[in-house]
Amino acid sequence: MPAHDDRDGAAVPLDLIPSRLLRPRARRIALLALAVGVVLGVLVWIVAPGWVALLVGAVFAVPPAVGAFLATHRHLLLRGTVVTLSGAFRSRSVDLARLAGVELIVRVGGVSQAVVRVNDGEHNLVSVPLALYANGGGRELDVLALRKLADALATSEIAPAAAISSVLVEQLRAEARDAALGERPLYRAIELARGAGRVPQTTLTDHEVASLVD
Repeated sequence: MPAHDDRDGAAVPLDLIPSRLLRPRARRIALLALAVGVVLGVLVWIVAPGWVALLVGAVFAVPPAVGAFLATHRHLLLRGTVVTLSGAFRSRSVDLARLAGVELIVRVGGVSQAVVRVNDGEHNLVSVPLALYANGGGRELDVLALRKLADALATSEIAPAAAISSVLVEQLRAEARDAALGERPLYRAIELARGAGRVPQTTLTDHEVASLVD
């Protein structure tokens, strides 16, 4: 009797930028923030009470340092049809087979981004970055992650999920043939929003999502 194959139940990372790549920059940001905080604290201490100097230093140093820490402790995983966002202090999950809503969101700027946002109707909402584009290049979710995400969205009973799943499948095909950016659906989503002047952020309509695979 063949062994049970549970590969489909294995967790698939959905991090567009792995935390190992973020850590060096986050470390530099934290150290720079702490250095600025110390310098400002010393300067204020010269002309003000110590507690004021400490407060000023903390205001400038702590938020960037904490933000850098949190950025490297944020992970997205897909296990079967359940996508989970884990942070330093809490996590939340959405079962893509039981979606209440799904949206394809585009953020346009110096660095543009395509994101799929899902919710289960029970106050759980997770955003999955799909691609980043800047200066004629970019970074896209890897092939395995895209395929698993497309498969999971296809299990949903709501039409928008099937439409976005089709976009991801077309994106996979474009990546497989090393298509130019203009032929990739996720990049076309950015261009669509930019051309319509819908910046810095917009949610694509069902018709616009369908047009990405025409």
